[in-house]
Amino acid sequence: MAIEMAIYKHQIREGLQQEKQDLSIIIDSMGCGVIVTDINSCIEIINPVAEALTGWQRKEAIGKNLLEVFQLKDTDTGEVIDNLAARAIRTGEVLNLPENCKLIAKDGSETSIGDTVAPLRDEDGKILGAVLVFQDISQRKQTEAELIRNAFYDSITGLPNRILFRDRLAQAFEHSKRRKNYRFSVLFLDLDGFKGINDKFGHGMGDKLLVDISQLLKSSLRGGDTVARFGGDEFAILLEDIKDVTDATNVALRIQNNLETPFDINEHKILVTASIGIALSSVSHQQPADLLDDADSAMYQAKEQGKAQYVVFERE
Repeated sequence: MAIEMAIYKHQIREGLQQEKQDLSIIIDSMGCGVIVTDINSCIEIINPVAEALTGWQRKEAIGKNLLEVFQLKDTDTGEVIDNLAARAIRTGEVLNLPENCKLIAKDGSETSIGDTVAPLRDEDGKILGAVLVFQDISQRKQTEAELIRNAFYDSITGLPNRILFRDRLAQAFEHSKRRKNYRFSVLFLDLDGFKGINDKFGHGMGDKLLVDISQLLKSSLRGGDTVARFGGDEFAILLEDIKDVTDATNVALRIQNNLETPFDINEHKILVTASIGIALSSVSHQQPADLLDDADSAMYQAKEQGKAQYVVFERE
């Protein structure tokens, strides 16, 4: 009887060993990182993808506490995220990796990752440890960032586009409702004769000129102000939290003074002027677009009055 029991136990051990080997083969063949821990959050299994992402070789990682090998940082706060395996074991719940988290590798490099952490149970439902399944989502994050950039920023100048500008204008409009003494202004700027420059020198040089003008406009503003390209040769500027219209006219004068220096592009000296319309926030504006319309109207008045100047919108 004792011999039969010994043989039976040996068969069980052999079966378990085979199951473990089969499991390792499956885990190693997966295209995502996998780490399995015991009940104390010590690593039992780590597959090749996880080795590559963490920078830890299997022989180094086995037996170590998860936090030594698998460190996550919240990119929003900069803080290290706690032991997710321990939390999954404690709560018995499947957890998603936090948004905007990065894996800190052994060499200090960081990789954006995503996926899940789950408790590992036996046939009776008893929790034995945890399994982490994760993957590099850097490319996805980069694609998302590019989509956002393309949606809200001008592809030539890198400035905010009209969509983002209108959003910031709407925020300023709402802010003015909450603070009675909060004033802001919109400047609408159109480059004089830009079409002629494009026709003479070509669109490639025209684009370079737009980039240089964008830098000039940015350097003419405070850090919290917004300059956007609306398309073609049109730009809009949002000046927030100003005292009165003088703050806006001073910016317009600064821009026009800065434009007096010719741009040097491909060994050509190109002089550019601009017509600028200014509109100051007022209780008479029912919606943000009204302010933009007023600035646009004032800009056309500047054009009609001889260009290379600014006009402050005045309601008749």
